[in-house]
Amino acid sequence: MCGIVGYIGKTNALHVIIPSLQRLEYRGYDSAGIAVIKDGEIRLAKKKGKISELISFVSRIDFPTFSRVGIGHTRWATHGPPSDNNAHPHLECSGKIAVVHNGIIENFSELRKKLEKNHKFTSETDTEVIAHLIEDALKEVGSFEKAFEFAVKQLEGTFAVVSIFSGEPDRILCARYKAPLVIGLWDENGNLVSSDIPSLLIFTKKIIPLSDGEIAIVKENSVEIKKDGFRVERQPIEVPWDAQQAEKSGFKHFMLKEIYEQPHVVVDTTAEFLSRWDELNLGEFQKIIITGCGTSYHAGLLGKLWIEHIAKIPVEVDYASELRYKDYIQKNSLFIAISQSGETADTLEAVRRAKEEGLKVVSLVNVLGSTLSRESDFVLHTNAGPEIGVAATKTFLSQITVLYLLAVFLSGQSRKSKMLYDIQKVPEKIEEVLALSDFIYEISEDVSKLKNALYLGRWISYPVVMEGALKLKEISYIHAEPYPAGEMKHGPIALVSPSTLSVFVAPRDRVFKKTISNLHEVSARHGKVILITTKNTDVKDVWKKIEIPDVEEFLSPFLTVPVLQLLAYHTATILGHDVDQPRNLAKSVTVE
Repeated sequence: MCGIVGYIGKTNALHVIIPSLQRLEYRGYDSAGIAVIKDGEIRLAKKKGKISELISFVSRIDFPTFSRVGIGHTRWATHGPPSDNNAHPHLECSGKIAVVHNGIIENFSELRKKLEKNHKFTSETDTEVIAHLIEDALKEVGSFEKAFEFAVKQLEGTFAVVSIFSGEPDRILCARYKAPLVIGLWDENGNLVSSDIPSLLIFTKKIIPLSDGEIAIVKENSVEIKKDGFRVERQPIEVPWDAQQAEKSGFKHFMLKEIYEQPHVVVDTTAEFLSRWDELNLGEFQKIIITGCGTSYHAGLLGKLWIEHIAKIPVEVDYASELRYKDYIQKNSLFIAISQSGETADTLEAVRRAKEEGLKVVSLVNVLGSTLSRESDFVLHTNAGPEIGVAATKTFLSQITVLYLLAVFLSGQSRKSKMLYDIQKVPEKIEEVLALSDFIYEISEDVSKLKNALYLGRWISYPVVMEGALKLKEISYIHAEPYPAGEMKHGPIALVSPSTLSVFVAPRDRVFKKTISNLHEVSARHGKVILITTKNTDVKDVWKKIEIPDVEEFLSPFLTVPVLQLLAYHTATILGHDVDQPRNLAKSVTVE
């Protein structure tokens, strides 16, 4: 959610930290700040609003133009509203220690109450207590590292903490517990710290992810990792992404670029899965449990349908935020966790619950080296490349590609060739869908004038309309509710009116006729109907119709989902919204 950056080395820290923070903007934030050490002092600048406002502020004040060490932060408010004072970094009373933090300190009220007797607080955040804890400990132990370690041990909750001390300007100290933090190795130029990999790509592909309970001492030419006082040896990981993948490359928005990357994503994800086909050893199980949040949950619902229909294995799908509270988890189950970032707090907690029950955990994850990938027994990499837009697009298609292929794998050899042939024809059909973008824009001009929408589909199209409604809500802020089309007459039909949009997803499949019957019920009540269906389908009584290429019925989501993504994207841009950074949302939800 928030973003952390740190740098120590030969280059100007300002010229490393600011561009890195800009590459974390997609995570969502409301304020930003930077602290550097110059001439034995910490110099601080922070501002509510966008990073551009921070840059403007820095140019107007007496801020050092060159420093070799510093930390920066983009804040997404949890304790205290967005403001200059609540922005990170935070200092303690002497102004010699600066701290940035992601996560939530659950015992901060208790800690603050104790500290207020001898310390002056300047913000409402939970983060500021960390700076004062280090300050107190430093007076006792005299060592920045020991004081930092002592302070971190007093924290309860989730956190990634990074700190600098003007008295020891040769190091950055880091700690992590249930919040992502990685170190970037920039050869002879120095070393970096970040909460997310994309911010590092313009400088290095070599990273070292920290694990829970670890503390790192990052210097210009070395990185030392410790846990419980003992040194931890860890080899760097080479990230298979490049900086250009995290650029807009001529597109107006990252989201649009990522929608258009989906044909290649399906190709790359299929190739990645097939290259590991012979490695898949999932053991013996009688049932599969799939978990995820948001878009990943919707992918899981499609996975359930495919696995049950193709492989004949029973599947349960649960929201990760709810699964952890279940009283009973069947022991002889395979547990599949889906997360784009691999850092989703609720999903990680669900995985830990599954491991407590002795289940084998397979993860579908886009970020190698993430916490989820390290805590899983087997990782299926979705291979979508960095996704910068907050609203998931290409990672959804990569997730459902893996789940479809997994269903084929679990079904045995008899149907493999035909089904693999079918999915290899999908990318060119997605290209045909993307060619409809201008036509969908024209429809979106009318959609943008409406305030409410129903999204309706049956069978394989029900998870699709769930994802479509989520996209419209996320980026256009138009109220949208998804329902199985057959449930419409059990309540939602009361909402049908000329001012309410009804989006029906009805490709020509086994439930087509029943879905069209539901559509006619809406049209009869003067509802505004958009129908997404297969080419050359003769359906009357619709306001707008969007036709997709003919495709094998199990694969229709690969074509209907991009239509819904484009509908949401164009509607949001017509309304003037920031589709890459929609309000109140964060790319990686690292708090529960």
